Amino acid sequence: MTINIKKCTLEDLCILQEISYETFNETFKHQNSPENMNAYLEKAFNLKQLEKELCNISSEFFFVYFNNEIAGYLKVNTNDAQSEEMGNESLEIERIYIKNKFQKHGLGKYLLNKAMEIAMERNKKKIWLGVWEKNENAIGFYKKIGFVQTGAHSFYMGDEEQMDFIMTKTLI
Repeated sequence: MTINIKKCTLEDLCILQEISYETFNETFKHQNSPENMNAYLEKAFNLKQLEKELCNISSEFFFVYFNNEIAGYLKVNTNDAQSEEMGNESLEIERIYIKNKFQKHGLGKYLLNKAMEIAMERNKKKIWLGVWEKNENAIGFYKKIGFVQTGAHSFYMGDEEQMDFIMTKTLI
């Protein structure tokens, strides 16, 4: 078993879009209407939006490979790229998306460790993320590794308002 991480570039734009659609669909389509899923996917993962995010110097994307096959990705944000005002001492983990067939291999934790490594290299004091209140597996995972709920914010899936818990971990 080999696990590798590669930083995404603009040349990876179409692959990033493909894996974004696939992983988001696999994870959330069973709990949301097709109309709301399609509206969200088109808004969040259209090529123009992903290109804008890839070009933002305060955001970084990383593909994770499992046995040389792309298995998912990580997106982190600092400074004004964060989706909430958390200050310059924070790093946001905006996305950890793993394809279903690669789950239960420790890849989520591997990407989380990469995010913590980036945060520590940049002298950040905390990392944070938003997680859907109904995603109990993810919430349990984050709690187990030291994240605590520090707030909540609205997340729109199409025209449906949903709630994300904001979870934070202080770095030593």
